[in-house]
Amino acid sequence: MTIAPVLAADSRQHIADTTQELLEQADGVPDPWHQQLLDQVIILNAPVARSIASRYRSKGVDADDLEQVAYLGLVKAANGYRLDTSTAFLSYAVPTIRGELKRYFRDCAWTVRPPRRVQEMQGSIAAAEPELTQRLGRLPSDEETAEALGTEAVEIAEATSVRTCFNALSLDAPGAAEGGTTLGETVAAAEDGYELVENVHTLTPAVSELGDRDRRILELRFCDGRTQEEIGRELGVSQMHVSRLLRGILDRLRAELTRPPDRPARPSTARS
Repeated sequence: MTIAPVLAADSRQHIADTTQELLEQADGVPDPWHQQLLDQVIILNAPVARSIASRYRSKGVDADDLEQVAYLGLVKAANGYRLDTSTAFLSYAVPTIRGELKRYFRDCAWTVRPPRRVQEMQGSIAAAEPELTQRLGRLPSDEETAEALGTEAVEIAEATSVRTCFNALSLDAPGAAEGGTTLGETVAAAEDGYELVENVHTLTPAVSELGDRDRRILELRFCDGRTQEEIGRELGVSQMHVSRLLRGILDRLRAELTRPPDRPARPSTARS
C-alpha cells in the first residue's frame, strides 16, 4: 500500500497553506478581487481534479470531457467552501469533484441507457463490493451481494450485466498506433502522487479520531497486508472478533468521510 509521492511533503503542505491563505483573503472582499483569488485556488488544485478524473478514463468517455467535468466540480467546491467549517479545503473538494463526475456518468455518459433503477443498483453495488471483498477475501457472488443490499440476486445480475453500457467497444480492440497495440494499452495510468495527496487530505482527519488499537488494526491490515487471523493472533483475539472490529472501524471512517461539512463531527472514540 506504500506509494512513492511525486510531490514532496513540504510541497503538499505549501499548496494546502497557500490555498488556505487565498481562501481567507477572498472571504469578504468584493468582486472582481474575490473571483480572482478563487481562480488562483482552482489553478493551484487543478492537478488533484485531473487525478480524480483519470480514474474514470476506462469507461468510454473522452479524457478531455472528464477533466472538464472534474474542473467544474473544483469550481463548485471553491465557490461553495466556507471558512467557518473545520474541514480542510481538499476534504471538501474531493467528494464534490467525485459527485460531479458520478452525476455526469449517470446523466450523460451511457452509450446504451438502462432503466434508472438499474443505474441506481449499479451505484449500490459499487459502494458495497469493496467491503464485501475485504470481508470475504474474494469477489462476492450475486447472492452474497444481494443479501448485503437486501435485494434479489436477479437484480444484481441484471445490474452487473450492463456495466459495459458506457462504451460497448472492447479494450482489446486494435488501437490507432501500428505494432498491434490495443486500446487498453494506450490508456494513461493515473498519477499516483496526486492520488496520495487526495488520500492523505481525505483520510488524515478521520483516522486521527480513532483509538490506538483501531489505528494499529488498520496498519496491520492495509499497510502490512496481514490477514485477519494473523491480526487476531497479535492482538490476542479471534479472527471473528477482528472481522467485527475492522467492519466497525471502516463504518466509522465511511460515516466521517461522508459527513456533510456543516454537521458536527462524531465524538472521538476512547483511546485504547
